[in-house]
Amino acid sequence: MEVAACLLLSWNALAFLVMGWDKHRARRGEWRVPEKVLFFFAFCFGGPGILAGMRVFRHKTRHLSFQIGVPAGILFSCALAWLLFQG
Repeated sequence: MEVAACLLLSWNALAFLVMGWDKHRARRGEWRVPEKVLFFFAFCFGGPGILAGMRVFRHKTRHLSFQIGVPAGILFSCALAWLLFQG
């Protein structure tokens, strides 16, 4: 279980950094990270990292799709983890 916890922590740290990188690129008017990539993180166990990035970097916080989608991704990941690890 320790390895799984380290992988989960690393994945969420990466999701957090991607949000910061996207905010940086947005400020400079450069190429952006596609929203589907951010949602991929949110729905594949990286939701807490994306949510933390939204709050810390004040990025995508006014987008309704992110206000609803990221918490939905977290719930989806929790349900998936429960299904995978039950019994």
